[in-house]
Parts: sequence; C-alpha cells; structure tokens
Amino acid sequence: MRHTRTLAAAAVAAAFAGTILLPTQAQAAGSVHLYKIVYDSPGTDTRANASINGEYVQIRNTTSKAVSLKGWTLVDVANHKYVFSTYTLGAGKSVVVRTGKGTNTTATRYQGRAAYVWNNDKDTATLKRSTGTTADTCSYNSTKVDYKMC
Repeated sequence: MRHTRTLAAAAVAAAFAGTILLPTQAQAAGSVHLYKIVYDSPGTDTRANASINGEYVQIRNTTSKAVSLKGWTLVDVANHKYVFSTYTLGAGKSVVVRTGKGTNTTATRYQGRAAYVWNNDKDTATLKRSTGTTADTCSYNSTKVDYKMC
C-alpha cells in the first residue's frame, strides 16, 4: 500500500512540476527581441561614419514566421528614434541597426546619423511595435565592456 501511495505521489508531483516548467505559448512561439547592443564602437570616437557605424543594435526574430517591422521603432533614453520603413525580418533571422550612414540590406539597416546615439556608460534601448506597445527593452550600465547581450 505504501508503495502505491509513493508512486501516486510521485506521479502527481511530476505532473505538477511539468505544468509549472512548461513554457508559455508566447515563449514557445518565440519573439522579436533585442539581442545585442554594441554601445562603444571600437577605437577612438572620431565621429567618422565608420566609427559611428561601429555602434549598433542587433534584433532577432525567434518566431517561425516572418514579421513585418514596418512602423516599429528603436529608441534610446534621449529619444533618438529609428523607425523601420517597409521591412520584413525573416523567421529565425537577425538584423543589425547601425547608427551611421550606409545602404540598407536585408541584414543591415542604417539610421543615417552623423553622431553617436548609444551612451558609452549607460542607456536603455527600447523596441516598440507599430502600435506603440513595447516589444522589448535592454539596459546597460558599464564602461568595463563595449557591448551588452540582451
């Protein structure tokens, strides 16, 4: 009898634990989120376009479907805002948003700025959907490294 109770208790505990440990539907489906911020471009800050493009934000789509980012925004605390024009991020793909000027591709977008956006010590990146709701945020507060994995 004791053996039966122990097995029953173990089965209940396993079922309960499995319920708790299962990911939510949103987690299982993936998301479009901030992945990495390189906030201090390599070398001396010369304000040259190559140096400005050394800082960037990488965004990942971990869903199983392509997502239109048209109208989505990437913004810092000082409200430097980048707005995605017509652009679709493929399923499982990433896009890098560089601060400076360049020619947009499917893997790299350019804000077209002539000055740095991301502070070298602390800042917060916020990715917002076209509806204005927040998709993700990522903050950093360090001068010991040049980037933050979100």
